[in-house]
This record gives sequence, C-alpha cells and structure tokens, in this order.
Amino acid sequence: MNRILAIIEREMRKFFRSPALMLASMIFPLVQLIVLGNAFGGKIRDARLGLVDEDGGTQALKIREAFDSVHANIRTFSTVFYSDEKQATADVRNGKIQGAVVIPPQYSRRVYEQDQPKIALIVDNSDNFMSSTLEEELTQITAALNNPAIQPRLLQQTVLQIVELYPYIEYMKYLLPGSITLAMFVSVMIGGGMLYIDDKARGVHEGYLVTPITKMELVLGLNAAGAIKAMLTGVVITVIGALLSGVSTIFHPSVAFGLMVMILLTSIAFNTMMFLLVVRVDDPLVPRAVFGILNTLLFFPSGAIYPIQAFPWWLRGIAKADPFTYAVHGFKSLLLKETGLSAIWPDMLYLTIFAVVTLGIASPLFKRTL
Repeated sequence: MNRILAIIEREMRKFFRSPALMLASMIFPLVQLIVLGNAFGGKIRDARLGLVDEDGGTQALKIREAFDSVHANIRTFSTVFYSDEKQATADVRNGKIQGAVVIPPQYSRRVYEQDQPKIALIVDNSDNFMSSTLEEELTQITAALNNPAIQPRLLQQTVLQIVELYPYIEYMKYLLPGSITLAMFVSVMIGGGMLYIDDKARGVHEGYLVTPITKMELVLGLNAAGAIKAMLTGVVITVIGALLSGVSTIFHPSVAFGLMVMILLTSIAFNTMMFLLVVRVDDPLVPRAVFGILNTLLFFPSGAIYPIQAFPWWLRGIAKADPFTYAVHGFKSLLLKETGLSAIWPDMLYLTIFAVVTLGIASPLFKRTL
C-alpha cells in the first residue's frame, strides 16, 4: 500500500504543479456549459414576422390584434407590415424577416360564411427551429380565433390536460449533467492518458522498473491517481455548474451523497477505460490525434445534448455500451429529478462492471519489462 500511495503522491504533485493543466481540464466544460446552455434551447424572442393584409376586414383586424398581444406579452415575434406578398416572400428568403403571414382577399367574408377561410404562413424551413416555433405560435393563434367566444356548458370535446412532473428546466440545467461528465473525461484524458504517454516517452516508467514496485501496484497507483484527479474536477464542476445554472438540489444531503458516489464510479470507469486505450501506446502523437474522435464518439451519443430515442439503431448500440450514457443518466436523475440511489443503481452497476472489465483487460497488457 505504501508503494501505491507513493505513486499516487508523485502523480498528484505533478498535477498540482501544473495550474494550466488543471485549468484546461475545468475551464473548457464550464465554457461549454455557459455558451451552449444559453445558445441552445432558449425561447425565440423578437423574431420579425411579416404581415400582408389583402383583406382589411374585421376578421383580419382580429389577427392583427392577436399579433400585437404576442409582441406585448411573450415577445415571440414583432410584426412588420407589407403591402406586397412577393416582397414579403423575398425578404423571408433573404433573411430580413423570419416569416410572413398572408391574409388573402375576402378572408373576413369567408369567416362569416364559414367557407373554409385560410391564411398562409411563409417560413424559411432551412432553419427548422425557427420555422417550427413560428408554426406552433400561429397554430395556437388560429386555434384561439376558431374557438367560440362563449363555451358550451357541457363539455362536448376531449381536452388534453398536460401534467408536468417538474418545474420548467432551462437548457443550461439540462446540459449540466453532460458538462460534468465531459469535464471528468477531459481530466482523465489530459491528467491520465496524455501524462501517462509523456511519462513513458521520458523514461519515467523505466525508473519504476528498478524499484521493488510490482506490476499490479504500479497499475493500481496510476489508475488511482487518475481517478482522484477526475474526482476533484467532477466535484468542482458540479458545484460551480450547479450555481451557474441555478440547480439547488446539490444542497440536499441525499442528492449530495448520490453525486459523490456517481463522481467516484464515473472517475474510476473513465480512468480504467483511458488506461486500456493507452497502455500499449508509445507515440505521444497518437492519443492527441485520437482523443478528438473519441470525445465525439462518446459524448454526443450519450444523450447529454439530444435524446437517445431519436438516434438510428446503430447509434443506439453505441449509446448502450458507452459509459458516458450511464454517467449522464445518473447525474441527470440526481440533479434534475432529485431521485435517490434506487433510481440510478443500474448506472452505478454498469460503471462498476465496466471499470472492473477494462482494468482486468489492461493489467495483463501493461509492460513491466523494458
């Protein structure tokens, strides 16, 4: 045990003597959380929606009033008036406005005669998020215009009532579990994999060979040191990220305990995986070329950014084997849903088995001789 502790102490001293190394493993995930959390998933505000009123009747006036109400309250869009449909369409195509509504002639008369009144929404569907937002907003407006002013006393239609289990979760909160997981992986990648290769290239491992340290002690010491670095990063990012995104669940004792367990198991699983990947690598350039691909292959299929259920079958297969998937699910359950350990025990079990298997494969591959 003293020999393992000596290896851990040496690795940790080297880690803390490199402030740039520590910052690199922590700042990037925080920057990603702040930028992506505010750049994606937000509600559309102040889009420019053109309105071509070719009718000018009382029913067209109701549409104008509905547009003014949207702008005054939820501010999804502001209205830009046009007299020419072709000019409005050209401006949508050129990006000057994000959409255009055309009220055709005789619209009010058709409403009164119940003769299939129609209005047109012109959108630039090259931007799916913007077009779907405008389509949803206009659908709600038309539904409100179609409803009678006085509802019947007896309910004649089935009504869907939405019951949400949790308060509104901003995208920044949704992204937090993935940012924590990514930060721990970056820490393992830099503080574990790259340093391991650099030490091997500098002959540090050859120095261990002349000591009484056994092969297993060396393997356990290197993996324990890498896991400790990832744990420190995980704790720091969890606290700072939760404070930045407004997640207060970290202050609940049961959630805090579950987070510590998840951070521990994730750190060990990631480090043993990285150790397996670099255990036979000698060229320092190889991991630097592979880690970018590895990051994409592990992070994006994990469900940290987009639901796994939307993936094709082959990407779902990667997600099922990906330790990121189980780490993200565990952190999400604790931080956003306030569940206990009973809800994340499959995640903890998989990470534990994954760590044991990868370490069991990597240990025989580790060279003890020159």
